Amino acid sequence: MTESTQKKPRKKRVARTLGPEKTQAIFAALAHDRPDPKTELEYTSPFTLLVAVALSAQATDVGVNKATRKLFAVADTPEKMLALGEAGVAEYVKTIGLWRNKAKNVVALSQILIDEFDGVVPRTREELTRLPGVGRKTANVVMNEVFGEPTIAVDTHIFRVSNRTGLAPGKTPDEVEAGLERVTPDVWKKGAHHWLILHGRYVCKARTPECWRCVISDWCKFTPKTPDPATVSKLGPKAPKRV
Repeated sequence: MTESTQKKPRKKRVARTLGPEKTQAIFAALAHDRPDPKTELEYTSPFTLLVAVALSAQATDVGVNKATRKLFAVADTPEKMLALGEAGVAEYVKTIGLWRNKAKNVVALSQILIDEFDGVVPRTREELTRLPGVGRKTANVVMNEVFGEPTIAVDTHIFRVSNRTGLAPGKTPDEVEAGLERVTPDVWKKGAHHWLILHGRYVCKARTPECWRCVISDWCKFTPKTPDPATVSKLGPKAPKRV
């Protein structure tokens, strides 16, 4: 095969996004709607946040907070958590999904923090993801919330909002994260994680997005937009139905 007939390597396909102007408008609107976004997990220190986020996988923040209020009252440091032991931690978190494995991880990560980090939560993603039960998403949340890093942890809410709106389409959380890091203006990167997760949790809901009260609906690609139920009820049986 001659050099001229050799196939050129295919360029990696990059999903089409909304463009810089619409992206800027979306984050400006989200920031205006929620000027001071923050996690809804309750914590008192970097360690308690780390534990809370690790416990929150496949669980709601409400459920985690209910369990950790009692847990953190008796164990809010790695030393106290280690002393409590796996069985002791399990008694506090057994209302949370996957509680057995999570209790095991919480005690194990407490041991590593004591042995390798003098009981202090590390700042880097590489160090955080060495801890049992701490993946990239958990590390990103801790880095953003505690250390002010412009990281974006893609959960189901952010994944949904990013794909529905066209902000950062992707087939996997990693693709969406990379897309958001690429398109989000620097000025909005610190709060992007919180704005998107809260918007997905309370407005752009999985089953029935509340498009009629969405502050970014003008730039969102999602169709058909969900109509206001109050308006639909006034229209009666001839009201258009969403499919």
